[in-house]
Amino acid sequence: MEAEAPTHSERSEDTTPSTSSTSGQGEDGPKTKKASLKRTTSKPTNAKAKKRKKARVSRPVPLGYTVHQGEDMLLVISSSTSQYDGSAWTPQKKGSKKKKLTKGKGKASQIKKKTTVRPKPKVANNPVVKEKEDTNLFVPQKTTDHRWGQSLPEEVLVSIFQMVVVQDGAVPFLCRVGRVCRLWNAAASSPVLWRKVTVGHCWIAPGKTQLPKTEMKIKETFDWMAQNRFSQLRNFSLCHWKKNVTYAVEVVSQFCPHLRSLKISYCTGLAATAFHSLGLHSQSLQGIDLQYSEFQVEGLLEYLENHGSQIKQILFTHGIKNDRLLSAITKGSCPDLELLEVNTKLDSKDCELPVFIHALQMACPKLKTFRMLNVRPLHKTMRNSADSTLGFPLLEELCIATTSYSYMTDRDLWDILFGSTRLRVLDLRGCSRITPSGLSSLPCLELECLFWGQYFCSNVGLSSPKKELHMVTQKWSRTLQQLDIANQLFSEEDLEIAMSHLAQASEADTLHSLNLSGTRITPPALRPVVGQTTALSYLNLSSCRYLPRGIKRIYRGQEDIRQLLDKL
Repeated sequence: MEAEAPTHSERSEDTTPSTSSTSGQGEDGPKTKKASLKRTTSKPTNAKAKKRKKARVSRPVPLGYTVHQGEDMLLVISSSTSQYDGSAWTPQKKGSKKKKLTKGKGKASQIKKKTTVRPKPKVANNPVVKEKEDTNLFVPQKTTDHRWGQSLPEEVLVSIFQMVVVQDGAVPFLCRVGRVCRLWNAAASSPVLWRKVTVGHCWIAPGKTQLPKTEMKIKETFDWMAQNRFSQLRNFSLCHWKKNVTYAVEVVSQFCPHLRSLKISYCTGLAATAFHSLGLHSQSLQGIDLQYSEFQVEGLLEYLENHGSQIKQILFTHGIKNDRLLSAITKGSCPDLELLEVNTKLDSKDCELPVFIHALQMACPKLKTFRMLNVRPLHKTMRNSADSTLGFPLLEELCIATTSYSYMTDRDLWDILFGSTRLRVLDLRGCSRITPSGLSSLPCLELECLFWGQYFCSNVGLSSPKKELHMVTQKWSRTLQQLDIANQLFSEEDLEIAMSHLAQASEADTLHSLNLSGTRITPPALRPVVGQTTALSYLNLSSCRYLPRGIKRIYRGQEDIRQLLDKL
């Protein structure tokens, strides 16, 4: 009924002009025809009146925002971008003038203009005030929406950036966020975030040549970073650089007085002048890592002769020229050395490394970590008597792992570790000549990690079964955290006795990882270990022939291992 009321009133308005037109006919006949023409053309004005009445209806003030419901939150989106919402004047739509001109011509257009002028004062009175109120309400929303990052304190940004730097590194993350705004630039330039930096391929892809302009850009950018960001640099790494390696090391040594560790990995062209610059400026340098890199050996030898007393860590790759470093170390050039690591490439054929163990023990009595990865050490001189040297009394980690055949015997192992009572980690992967009796005779009583698996050895299946594994597990059952005896050919009875010693030490509850891949372990021997060692979180049972098919796999997590107990 409400919809029919305006139509009835509109019809009454249509009849009122007809009465006036009849009175006009009595005065002048021709005028009545013109008036009738005007009445026929005035029908669009009634349509206009309809639109006018609809515009007069009072509507609530539109809000300055809209609410959208997402999957797990409500999104409040500001609509302040529409500057004509709720205002008294709205721009005409495109094409509206053309429609008016096409509908009527001449006097009809004049009548339309008169009808559109009448409602303007009435509509323009109320909404103008609302426009000012709306704009005042939405101005602070518009300013705070896109500048939320500038309202954060600088200390909060530094702590956030620190989390990313620890995970992804300082470069290129800090370089990119420093271009956001001034606040982020100030936070990204904090010296605390630039203490450990690794620079890799930043300007050129691997294998491509550098243009002169690119090379100049690299030097200028590196200079700027060293002067403005590296004031508190501690650890610096340079990876996969084929040019400008010497220049980069010289700049870092000049502008980084607190440099402690230098790593050059997969780089070529490191000249002797770089080591000379390190000797002049880097008085706090303690570690040098040159693995898989080509450098001038004479320059490093000269540096060790003059400044070797401050070096505590040296890592390099085995080679014909690089082996001179090991001989220089055994002569006493680095008396405070704590970490020594010598490795070789996996595709290298020459893996034999002559090592003078007796001279090395005399030259480096503070050695804590000794690693010879994928090399076959050849002992040229052995210990003559027990009183001649103290061995390595502070040694905590010994790694002689290899992927090929090893010459290491029980006697050689004893010559290295006879004085190492603090040993915690022993890695003998690939050393097939070592026996359980040789391990049980070592002086270390608190061994935590024993890696004794046989990997990539051609003679694994040809060797005879070993015995007395229980001597190893009985000695270190209360301290072992990781045990790896993969592909070791111990008998089923020996494995059952050895696992029982590990299960009896459940009071200590220290065993976290156990690798029995490729062994002859049986379900009865495995049941006590799985049931009583509650801290066990990794168990490798792949390729175990004496186990059912559904059990031979790798188990990760305590819940996964508990489900295994039901199957045993």
